[in-house]
Parts: sequence; C-alpha cells; structure tokens
Amino acid sequence: MSGVVLAVDGGNSKTDVVLCGADGSLLAAVRGPTTSHQAVGLERGLDRLDELVTGVVGTAGRPAARPVADVVVACLAGLDLPVDERRLGRAWRARNLGREIELRNDTFAALRAGTEAGWGVAVICGQGVNGVGVSPDGRVARFAGLGDIAGDRGGGSGLGMDGLGAAVRATDGRGPRTTLVTLVPAHFGLRRPLAVTEALYRGRIADERVAELAPVVVGAARAGDEVAVCLVRDVADELAAFAIASIRRLRMQRLAVPVVLAGGLARGAADLLVPRVDELVRPVAPDATVSVVDAPPVLGAALLGLDDLAPGDAGAATRLRGEIRAWDAAVRARRPES
Repeated sequence: MSGVVLAVDGGNSKTDVVLCGADGSLLAAVRGPTTSHQAVGLERGLDRLDELVTGVVGTAGRPAARPVADVVVACLAGLDLPVDERRLGRAWRARNLGREIELRNDTFAALRAGTEAGWGVAVICGQGVNGVGVSPDGRVARFAGLGDIAGDRGGGSGLGMDGLGAAVRATDGRGPRTTLVTLVPAHFGLRRPLAVTEALYRGRIADERVAELAPVVVGAARAGDEVAVCLVRDVADELAAFAIASIRRLRMQRLAVPVVLAGGLARGAADLLVPRVDELVRPVAPDATVSVVDAPPVLGAALLGLDDLAPGDAGAATRLRGEIRAWDAAVRARRPES
C-alpha cells in the first residue's frame, strides 16, 4: 500500500475514482454514476463509491483490504457548509478508505487541475456556479455555493431557464424578438415556448432538463442572436464577479493571478465566456490570466494527494497530468457524453 493516492471527483452527474502512485503513475481509474449525497443520499452514495473503489483496486491488482490508500482526497459537489464537512467526514472515515482522508469542495479540484502552483482563482460553471480563491500564502476565499438562496446566478440551469423565459417573453410581447422562440421548443420536440412551460408545470418534462437548453442558447449566441448574446454575457459577468471578489478579498490585485474556469458550460462556451471574463478581470488585476481547465477535475484531486505524498516532485505531477488526461480522452472516445 505504500505510496498510494486514492482521488475522487464526486459530481452531481458522475464520479471519477483514480488510484495513483507517489511517482505519478496511474494505477487504475474508473468513471461511474453520481455518488453525491445531494443526488442519491449519503449512505447510498457511499455504497456506490465502495463499488467503484473495489473496482479500481481490483483493476490495479492490489489487495482489497482496507485501507486501500495512504492518502484519500475527495473533492465533492455539495460540500459547502461546515455541517456538510462534519457529516460527510464522519461517514467517509467510517468506510476506512485511507490512512489520511481529506474532503474538499469540488472547486479546489478545478483550481489544482488548472494551475501548476495550486493557487489562484477557480470558478465552476456547470449546472450551477461556485468559486474559490487561494492566495500564494494559503489564505482562502470561498462562497456559499447554495444557488439562488445564496445570490448565485448563472450556470447551465440558470442559462437554460433564462433562454426559456426569453422565448416566452418574445412570444407574448414582453421581450424582443429572438430565434429562441423556435429553438427552445424544438429541443423538446414541441412547437411553442408555452408548450415547454406547460410541460414543465405538469411534470411531463423534468425540471432538471431545463439545463439542456444552455447549449441551445450558446448556439444561438454564436449565430448572432442578440438576446442570446446578452444572456451568455450575463453568465460571463457573473463568473467575473466571482473571480474579482476572490482577488479583492485575498488582496491579489498586483499578482499574476491565474483565473481558471471549469465545468461543462465553461468548456462548451469558452470562446464566448473567456474574452468577456478577461475584459472585466483585467482592470482589477492587470496581470491576471483567464483560461478554461482542459483536464478532468479528478486530476486536481489526485494532484492534491500527490502534494501530500510527494511534495515538490514536479516530475511526478507532470506524469500524472499526462496519464489522467490520456485516460479521460479514452473514456470520452468510448462515451462522448461523459
């Protein structure tokens, strides 16, 4: 068991589990369904995780006895408040997965995956939004990340709902004309925006499917639809607000701050989001750079574990980056939706 990291990226739609060595070698990896306590419940989620861990340990040809690793780093969606940390911490320790177990919010995985030194700002833009800032001396700026009740705006769900709203408003005369009037209902095989509204109201379309409209809005924006352009710009403005708040709270205005965007919407609309975020961040931090994370978040969790197990080993980190990227590319080639 010597020199082994078990890394977990627990998102709301999927879970990645990686087993790697202190030299940065990828021993085994698996992508499975969500294990999120918010999505499936705490115990059911941990039961699913146990199955994934058993599978990855078996693939690596290692003993099934617990603990399976020296260091476990799990970066989890929904790990937002101290009460979450206490509750999940107790439950994870009871499963005896590692000698040391470190649970973090998934924003930390995005930050570590997208930066070499592990400090800077990360803003996740997936179904929802959240952000984190870490200064070079280790100070942290976090956000509640609890959705609209915490003042959050943006993300795939928000953009999808805004797109539907714009389509309905254009139909009834409250808003300007937009191609979303036809594009939004067409996505669900319907003819009118109000038909989508009624289907959501009656439960014929699940509420979470509203997020499917985000790429529709992005596509309309790329095609020059002015309403869609404004909606996507609003998302970029919110991402910039997270970044600027983090930079100011940590007094990093004079530093070359790496600002990394992560999440499905950030990747899918990078060409529209990055220039706007950069435009807004630069007046606050002139030397900041804005980019989109091009690696799976589980890489960040694995690198955080490697930082504990083999601190300062740049060669191991480089090897791990390459091997996890190659694994992710292979998984995506087999399952393009993952």
